[in-house]
Amino acid sequence: MSDSIIDALIDTIKIIPYLFVAFLILEFLEHKLSHKNEAFLRKNKKYGPIIGGILGGLPQCGFSTMASSLFSSKVITMGTVVAVFLSTSDEMLPIMVSESVSITSILTIIGFKVLIGIVVGLVVDFIFKKKYEKEHIHDLCSRDHCDCEHDGLFKSSLKHTIKIAFFILIANVFINLIIFLIGEEVLKQFLEGGNIFTYFISSLIGLIPNCASSVIITELYLSNLISIGTLFSGLLTGSGIGLLLLFKNNDNKLENFTILGIVYFIGVFVGLLVDIIL
Repeated sequence: MSDSIIDALIDTIKIIPYLFVAFLILEFLEHKLSHKNEAFLRKNKKYGPIIGGILGGLPQCGFSTMASSLFSSKVITMGTVVAVFLSTSDEMLPIMVSESVSITSILTIIGFKVLIGIVVGLVVDFIFKKKYEKEHIHDLCSRDHCDCEHDGLFKSSLKHTIKIAFFILIANVFINLIIFLIGEEVLKQFLEGGNIFTYFISSLIGLIPNCASSVIITELYLSNLISIGTLFSGLLTGSGIGLLLLFKNNDNKLENFTILGIVYFIGVFVGLLVDIIL
């Protein structure tokens, strides 16, 4: 049990830099940018899913937390945050490298996730077309009661980061304890069935806001216990703590559940399709 708490602390510390950068961006947009530059950002949001998909493919899960904060303040679009969530790669890369998986195979998996993220993100933005209101970054400050107007850029960003990091730490401890009580072996048994339900289960496990989910799924694939389609089902939905942070920061619950549903069913559909084709 002590290991669960230590792991939660380590997971939280790893994403603090990304949280801080996200809040620095938000504070900069709120306090420094002119109306002309804000209009430019809104006008070019259509390219967001492409940028988000590529950034999400980098080997870490911090961008998903950053994307959640930026979307909650409407700096980026729904399609962009979906692209980041689908393309995010966390513990998969170090595990595959440690198991001497070929670079070509690793890059193919990451590239496929990035491609899916970009395509789905662009489609989401096309379907959910709407003119976002002026960025309401100040709403985040109002909810956190941080008095940002009187603090400097660095201090106010640090305040937000500490508050959100504390929330994430509590959530990580809770999730780790659940996994500890249930047991990773039980989760693995659910995935080894080899039927159509494994795609749904893999995608569901991927949604667990914790790096343990991608570890379990990747290890099962490398042990030839699940198919590559099942692997993709889990990895596509594995956005780390991003979804959890989205539900905390974004007041529009319909948007949150829409994003959750899109990510989950894309994971199931793509995984099933990959196994049918291959």
